[in-house]
Amino acid sequence: MRHSATKVPLTTAGKAASSTNPRTWSTYDEASSSTVGVGLGFVLSGDGIVCLDLDHCFDGEGALLPWAEGIVRAAGATYTEVSASGEGLHVFGYADVRQGRRIRREGGYAVEVYGDGRFIAITGRRYNGAPSTLTDISTVTAALTA
Repeated sequence: MRHSATKVPLTTAGKAASSTNPRTWSTYDEASSSTVGVGLGFVLSGDGIVCLDLDHCFDGEGALLPWAEGIVRAAGATYTEVSASGEGLHVFGYADVRQGRRIRREGGYAVEVYGDGRFIAITGRRYNGAPSTLTDISTVTAALTA
């Protein structure tokens, strides 16, 4: 799918799309060929691909905050990208996440864990040489949601 400047999901024809209606989705090739909106997005559809959305995880120098560094290290060699704001990361991988969760803790710790019914605006800006492949991140996902 595509998305607007405010991260609203769009079809390749420019109409409203839905993260829960497959009829409004498109293939990667269709979406990347379209000029609608400002960028690409990915729908988490419950097929085992999940996203850990780490918000505001960099310090003033651009280094990962310790809580985020621990998550990225635990996730291992899996596709990780800098979010559209430039202030967060998306860590993609495989896990069984049926119910999404927002986890907030002291010190600015903010992680969202999603696997179904969510739209993620993607950038393609890999973080720190991350691979373009996905790996099993079920251990870190389970630890976050325990």
